[in-house]
Amino acid sequence: MITTALVALLVLIGLSIPVGAALGLLGLILDPLYSMLPLTRAIGEVSWSTSNEFLLVAIPLFIMLGEILLRSGLAEKMYNSMSLWLSWLPGGLMHANIGASALFAATSGSSVATAATVGTVAIPQIAKKGYNESLFLGSLAAGGTLGILIPPSINLVIYGVLTNTSVPKLYLAGIIPGLGMAALFMLAIAAACIVKPKWGGQKIQATWSERFASLIHLIPPLGIFLLVVGSIYAGLATPTEAAALGVVGALILAACVRRLTFAMLRDSLEGTMKATAMIMLIVVGAAFLNFIMAATGLTTALTNTITGLGLAPGWMLLIVVVFYLILGCFMETLSMMITTIPIVAPIMIALGYDPVWLGIVIIILVEAALITPPVGLNLFVVQSLRKGGSMNAVMLGSIPFVIMLMAMIGLLALIPNLALWLPNLFG
Repeated sequence: MITTALVALLVLIGLSIPVGAALGLLGLILDPLYSMLPLTRAIGEVSWSTSNEFLLVAIPLFIMLGEILLRSGLAEKMYNSMSLWLSWLPGGLMHANIGASALFAATSGSSVATAATVGTVAIPQIAKKGYNESLFLGSLAAGGTLGILIPPSINLVIYGVLTNTSVPKLYLAGIIPGLGMAALFMLAIAAACIVKPKWGGQKIQATWSERFASLIHLIPPLGIFLLVVGSIYAGLATPTEAAALGVVGALILAACVRRLTFAMLRDSLEGTMKATAMIMLIVVGAAFLNFIMAATGLTTALTNTITGLGLAPGWMLLIVVVFYLILGCFMETLSMMITTIPIVAPIMIALGYDPVWLGIVIIILVEAALITPPVGLNLFVVQSLRKGGSMNAVMLGSIPFVIMLMAMIGLLALIPNLALWLPNLFG
């Protein structure tokens, strides 16, 4: 039964069927094969109960927040400011790619939006400044992954919904690992460019007065971050309400720079609706599949099989890491989260792992899936921004950053307080 479900899913994805539709179709296939009752009649109830979750309203709001910042030109100014401050390091603008991604991640909550925004501004610099193309593109793809770890994060909201874990605590837990990931990415860039100095391109010359003058362009994203995250921890707003506040703040900023036009709003709303529709199709399709799996006993059988192995918690963590790394090569990240977390999280929590800590580990594993071929979404986003060239360059450039992601999981396993210190301090 487990083998049938896995093979059927891989075949559906291999046929290039959209992931959300593939998950729903798999549920329709498993129902007559393994159930005596017509479970498909519950699809309406499952779809309604899944989408009727107030916390999920934060998803389109965070997407719209990122769209407005991108289309108002504030993101480009932020990148230029980061380039003046970080380009003196070995690797030059590649550090600005990571720094700008981390800062934009603190406002958008979306990996794709982060990679697309920073990549749009940065890619023209590869030829102008003589950077190693593969490593530069890899830094953009990897920097984009910070969008789902540094709060506010759409994926942390979904993990919180699936596991009934406090989203504010998850947001606090993501701050130190998120900044740590940015530092590890920059370390990988610096190490590569010290070994191969030619990869680092030409240095950008800037005076201290120019650097300090550029700081004004970092204020808007930091202000949005404080508005969104600050309102949550001050007890003034729920994550959904805070996302709405962020959209209002972004609109005000767009008006201040005179970019708040009807055309900009139309494009932002269109981008928001497309992304939200894709995400909700995956959410509903995965929820229906999870319902079929639970009703037919597949979830229980899988859980009993895993727990029956009698493995120590450390070995179980290693299996989960390998499982997500392999699965991430074939599945889109959001659908992977929604289909696996209801199975993986209860097992790991029963073994004594903190649900907040586990959420950060799973998000980092999902980050790795974003930049591992052949289905790494950020790889496709960065490739789509280029005017030509092979996809292999982006894939090759992402390898050092996947290694850094695994290093961060090792650090979290050795020092759990990297994720738990802030939630315990303010919880």
